[in-house]
Amino acid sequence: MARLPASKPDEGPWVLRDYALIADGERGALIGPRGQMAWLCAPTWHSGSVFSGLLGGPGEFRVCPSDAWNVWGGYYEDGTLIRVSRWVTADCVISCREALAVPAEADRVVVLRQLRAVRGDARVRVSLDVRGDFGRHRMTEVHHGAGAWRARTGQLYVRFTGADDARPGPGEGLHTELCLREGDVHDLVLEISARPGEASLAPRSLWEATERWWKDAVPDCAHTAAPRDTRMAYAVLQGMTSATGGMAAAATTSLPERADTGRDYDYRYAWIRDQCYAGIAVAAHGPHPLLDRAVRFVSERILQDGANLSPAYTVNGDPLPGERPLPLVGYPGGSDRTGNRAGRQFQLDVFGEALQLFAAAADHGRLDTKAAEAARIAAEAVAERWTEPDAGIWELEQRWWAHSRLCCVVGLRDFARVFGTSVSSEWSRLADRILDATRARCLHPDGYWQRAADHSGLEAALLLPLARGAVDPRDPSFARTRSMVMRHLAEDGYVYRFQQDEGKPLGEAEGAFLLCGFTMALAAHAEGRDIEATRWFERTRSSCGPSGLFAEEYDIAQRQLRGNLPQSFVHALLLECSARLGPSDDNHG
Repeated sequence: MARLPASKPDEGPWVLRDYALIADGERGALIGPRGQMAWLCAPTWHSGSVFSGLLGGPGEFRVCPSDAWNVWGGYYEDGTLIRVSRWVTADCVISCREALAVPAEADRVVVLRQLRAVRGDARVRVSLDVRGDFGRHRMTEVHHGAGAWRARTGQLYVRFTGADDARPGPGEGLHTELCLREGDVHDLVLEISARPGEASLAPRSLWEATERWWKDAVPDCAHTAAPRDTRMAYAVLQGMTSATGGMAAAATTSLPERADTGRDYDYRYAWIRDQCYAGIAVAAHGPHPLLDRAVRFVSERILQDGANLSPAYTVNGDPLPGERPLPLVGYPGGSDRTGNRAGRQFQLDVFGEALQLFAAAADHGRLDTKAAEAARIAAEAVAERWTEPDAGIWELEQRWWAHSRLCCVVGLRDFARVFGTSVSSEWSRLADRILDATRARCLHPDGYWQRAADHSGLEAALLLPLARGAVDPRDPSFARTRSMVMRHLAEDGYVYRFQQDEGKPLGEAEGAFLLCGFTMALAAHAEGRDIEATRWFERTRSSCGPSGLFAEEYDIAQRQLRGNLPQSFVHALLLECSARLGPSDDNHG
């Protein structure tokens, strides 16, 4: 397949920690430190990208000082995904406030960028080159009228305001330079839509609506263990969750977990497990619309597919597309692919996670009759399929994974506890039967829970069902498993999933897995070791980039993020830990 040239072939990508995210629930954009919008898929998460610079492809929306001699920084307005980028040059200070306008529409994205000359007069370069379908389509029919630029790119329609003096380049979009006096504010508004745009693009009203939406979307979190980071976690989860209820696992595809290993995947879809983690995390803090959305999305999928539930769907609830290559260079060390094979797997644990989610919602009185029916179907699916080998949480080969069974034990017990029906004792007995069988097959002679019936290795993911009550915290297997994970899968306060290559250092195969660091904190908390739990929590939450975003993995030696960005379930587990480790009067978990 022929590769498409990058918009700026002389400029490579940045390390992942340097990118920031703006998102509106239906899609998200990554912004680099030089003001380049390096990644955006439109109109929705799993659509083709219109800005592909992150993977070496064409298309960008760049706003940066004309003076290349500058240093950059930035921050989020607290409790929002409104980003303020900032540059200091030799003569001036420039800021750019940026967001995706909300409330959002599924087939239309509106990008807001507001420039301000903070100190001194400023000159700012603006470039726009929208390239639909992963860069395959150039901007066509480019013309200006009625105060806006209009264009097409493939099947998408483009409108752009605030750059009346821009000039088209030869096949390279629109370019201009803005001159701002000290104190001046200048708005740029970009609309990319599946239909011709007619709605007002007045920046003031769009900003006001966006500010109101974020104020209502994120709770205060004042009594959690880390209030500001917890509000940030809420903001990320809000920004990643569609109006359908589906939460994208990440905004990106093909960012490598480890260079040149082939472990780079498309995460722009909604994993049932991740959705449950997010809902359970929110429930630990208190009732919130994100909990309702998670319950709705998961229950609809179970009612639709029953015991054949897929591990992942598009955020619209459709089946995942198969994998195919893209005409892009790819992020260094990674590949370039779209689609995901996980949709065809059987992963038993998702039924257990769904039952835990439904029980958490019921505890807050947020479970309707359709979700209660979905819970019954999920419990019956466990009864039908728990003896079958499955691909497990890490989507590996079919095995009798201990983690999958213990998740179902927790889910069945939660189901029996909150529903209190005449059949609740039946589900409790099934949970006991699964636990007994798993103990017989997966409890190592040394007293710890091993990965699978035929695999005696350690598995950090087991800490989560243990923390949630698969066994009593006083059961010797709980402390023994946590001790073994600390001894063999932890390094410098971070936790790895499992030993990838026997005899090699943990960090040579992959990064520390941030989900597992937070589950270690939850496990210590379940054992009543709150000081230790706080240490694990604080160490793991230090592994974000300057923007506060977490990826899936963290390279301890290089202090770099690895994998797709941002990883929603990591932000979810930070939220849950912060809620559970906060003051007891605010702990609803």
